[in-house]
Amino acid sequence: MKDYIIRATAADGYIRAFAAQTTQMVESARQRHNLYPIASAALGRTMTVASMMAIDLKGKDDSLSIIIKGGGPIGSIVVVAAANGMVKGYVDNPFVQLPLNDKGKLDVARAVGTSGKLTVIKDYKLKEPYVGQVDIISGEIAEDMTYYFAVSEQQPSATALGVLVNPDLTIKSSGGFIIQPMPGAPDDLIDDIENRVSNIAPVSSQIAEGLTPEDMLNELIGEYGLKINDQLETYFRCDCNRERLESVLISLGRDELEDILENDGKAELICHYCNKQYIFDGKELDKLIDAMV
Repeated sequence: MKDYIIRATAADGYIRAFAAQTTQMVESARQRHNLYPIASAALGRTMTVASMMAIDLKGKDDSLSIIIKGGGPIGSIVVVAAANGMVKGYVDNPFVQLPLNDKGKLDVARAVGTSGKLTVIKDYKLKEPYVGQVDIISGEIAEDMTYYFAVSEQQPSATALGVLVNPDLTIKSSGGFIIQPMPGAPDDLIDDIENRVSNIAPVSSQIAEGLTPEDMLNELIGEYGLKINDQLETYFRCDCNRERLESVLISLGRDELEDILENDGKAELICHYCNKQYIFDGKELDKLIDAMV
């Protein structure tokens, strides 16, 4: 089954919700970056929440980025999600290894760290993108995103994200949900949903057992008249190309390119998002240099 996201409402519009199954997407990222389990969990959670947020973008060419710099050994987590369902991302250290936490789980919080910032950039293809930033409060990513929604977007939310990794390092299951009460939602409705969210099984376990995004939302808010409004396939894909990497070389300036040509005879660039290597030989560097003023 392909990965996908759904957007839904319930309780006569007082609740809106998003849910996603992202197992194949995270597995593709794992293979591309050769991720160890903690990195798979951290990047997978971030990609999942980004994909759910991106389905809410208005324009077909809009995109958003999530950048997490918590000061932990994983380094930065960078994810870009497009309105069309395409997601790409990377972590600085894909090989981070730590002991399990006190719950016997992958210690994502320690890997991410708590002495930094979580930044969300929404690119609406206008002059200036929207930028929201908050302190990282736990490093667990779902809790940090909940804090971001509350502080930066003034939107109370319940966010759950999960990634299960097999013993052979492949991804067994991945997904998440976001539940958001709208202005005017009755207090008893909010209290009931909060109680349901706190008692529901982990998202990754639900998906591993075969539950779909629809099943997860039905469990949480089905009795309030769940209505599925949108469904979108989501997938890992990088849109890098030689032209974009060529512009990176040009940005180095004439002197730097001449130095590379003289000392190395070629330029080798690797895309952070997909690890694809681009080689520009001497003739291509000469052409770029000649075209520069």
